[in-house]
Amino acid sequence: MARKQTGVARGATAAIVLILAGQQAVAADLAQGASDPQAGAAVTEWPSPWQVRLRALGVITEDSGYVNTVPGSGLSYSDTVVPELDISYFFTDNIAAELILGTTYANIEGQGAIGGLGNIGKVWLLPPTLTLQYHFTDFGAFKPYVGAGVNYTIFYNQDAGSADALKIKNTFGTALQVGFDYMVDQHWGVNFDVKKLFLKPDFDVTVDGAKLTGKAALDPWLIGAGVTYRF
Repeated sequence: MARKQTGVARGATAAIVLILAGQQAVAADLAQGASDPQAGAAVTEWPSPWQVRLRALGVITEDSGYVNTVPGSGLSYSDTVVPELDISYFFTDNIAAELILGTTYANIEGQGAIGGLGNIGKVWLLPPTLTLQYHFTDFGAFKPYVGAGVNYTIFYNQDAGSADALKIKNTFGTALQVGFDYMVDQHWGVNFDVKKLFLKPDFDVTVDGAKLTGKAALDPWLIGAGVTYRF
């Protein structure tokens, strides 16, 4: 009987030890699940690094430029409103690269000593621009950013007006940028953006059989507003 009571006591002690060990294991599992971001169905996923924007873009040029060997000559250019698409990739929450795509045109007018030429010609521009941006992330849904980068402008469909021939040469430029997104939810937002391109292409022009050269200081402001989508 004493042996039986001793066995029962030992079994009860072992059961209590197992119960306590099991409770400690469950508590450890719960603590690990609370600290492990992979555990639980309610964990918020990080957004995709890809983002696109579609903007309406106002292109406002500087009316500056000249024809070499013609003192007092000047140039002016028409302003336009065009659609623009840009694609961004976020390396981190703060650092992103943005490729800006769009095309526009400019009518070129003679000014000053060559004002009598009127409309010298019309040219289309394709100015893809790549900027590296810093995004500020401490303002909730309001997400301002600044950027700087490089531009390469391709001039095509060049039509001479009062000139006999016109050829504006493709060129590199630089770009500065400031803007903000206001995110309505995790994916959609509205955007406002201002860019300054420093763009001064050389050109060849033929007027009354005389071949001349010059520089067109376009240096446009690009002011855009539109929608943002983060994948």
